Amino acid sequence: QVQLVESGGGLVQAGGSLTLSCAASGSIFSFNAMGWYRQAPGKQRELVAGITRGGSRNYADFAEGRFTISRDNAKNTVYLQMNSLKPEDTAVYYCAANLGSSLADRAMDYWGKGTPVTVSS
Repeated sequence: QVQLVESGGGLVQAGGSLTLSCAASGSIFSFNAMGWYRQAPGKQRELVAGITRGGSRNYADFAEGRFTISRDNAKNTVYLQMNSLKPEDTAVYYCAANLGSSLADRAMDYWGKGTPVTVSS
């Protein structure tokens, strides 16, 4: 059983930056797809960004150009660099991993407990 632990969330002013980390208790090399998701109050959880074992990335439209996902298999860690943050980015951010290739919410095998991000205006 792999555990995922997110860190790096917090309070930041609009226009600022944060880097989220997702540390796995075991090797992440076996996970083909890893992703960052977020859930704002009163809204459904949504995909922010995903990355495959080979390094292919995809982003939600709102994240394109502002967020960067990366993974370090040697450190068993996935990162989400967030720049130019907006108040609407306020949410709990979750890391998830899938042995398969899908990034669909229901397809993910493991989830972290989330780290809150608050962007003030």
